[in-house]
Amino acid sequence: MPHIEIEISPQTNIRELVAALPIAADVMNAFGLGCSGCGVSKYETIEQGAAAHGLRVEPIIAALAQARLSGFVPSIDKEDRRPVRRAPGEFSGRAKIAHVVPVMSGKGGVGKSLVTALLAIGLRRKHMRVGILDADITGPSIPKLFGLHEPLLVQADPNAKTPQGQPLPLMVPAVSRSAIEIVSSNLLTDKEDTAMVWRGPIVSGVIRQFYEQVVWSDLDYLLVDLPPGTSDAPLTVLQSLSIDGVVLVTMPQALATMIVRKAANLVHQLKKPILGVVENMSYFAAPDTGKRYEIFGPSYADRVAELAEAPVLARIPIDPEKARLADEGRVEEIDDPICDELAEHLSAAIAARPKPKETISII
Repeated sequence: MPHIEIEISPQTNIRELVAALPIAADVMNAFGLGCSGCGVSKYETIEQGAAAHGLRVEPIIAALAQARLSGFVPSIDKEDRRPVRRAPGEFSGRAKIAHVVPVMSGKGGVGKSLVTALLAIGLRRKHMRVGILDADITGPSIPKLFGLHEPLLVQADPNAKTPQGQPLPLMVPAVSRSAIEIVSSNLLTDKEDTAMVWRGPIVSGVIRQFYEQVVWSDLDYLLVDLPPGTSDAPLTVLQSLSIDGVVLVTMPQALATMIVRKAANLVHQLKKPILGVVENMSYFAAPDTGKRYEIFGPSYADRVAELAEAPVLARIPIDPEKARLADEGRVEEIDDPICDELAEHLSAAIAARPKPKETISII
């Protein structure tokens, strides 16, 4: 096998390494590092990717060096493939989640889940630790976007008991290719088309469980994908969680704008901040001329932002390629500046509205 002239060190960029040494992708996949094939790898070093997945970097470097010499993926020790997570007994009633941001609309079909995914990808490109709580219990779509199908693992907390005296069960979040932790009702079963026929109080209880009874890693951001409406699920999140503020998603249609304004009024009534407004399906840019067409009509983003007393974070165009990757469960392969724009503007909005420093009580 010809010698490949590329340095393999913790600071080596993942995308550049895989381009020069294709077997590196197989080595990293053997460690559970699926990020070698996602859009985040363009911005991440081996060390940063390992840290995001909770892995030690030294065994990865050693395996990569061995694969370069032999041309084969070496045997990987089981312990080196196991993410370092907080053990259930280490909860002590506190979790280190720096920022909690619900993504809300009030109107269905405006693309809240896609906006949540793009935000998460943009934050991961900034090397943030990110989780997504899919609070759309009866209509979850986050697992589909990220290509996740396996049911969540459950482990017992040896230091906490149920009222019946049994160990408290804790869910282990699914981890996407780019190390985004995800909890969703669609990951409670191995059949993704199973209907969750639950009434409001049960839905609210499940959302609290997704927050309280999950072995989240220490996160910089926990994004909460809310369902449409202004009733049980949004109220549970807005009233129970220590949130930094809400991101409102709208689209250029008068009916959608009216319903999103209702959601904005709800947030104001609960005295929670609105961090910004995202207008999805804002326009279509012709690929040959670049000319913009307002397919759904003129933008109402500024009008909604004025009512919300918040900035417009981004206007997302209609893009068939994004839709295709989302439908195929490959949303993390989207390499678009809109991800960085969303992440930068959200970070700036949070910095402009600091909340009191606190750790979030989750048990």
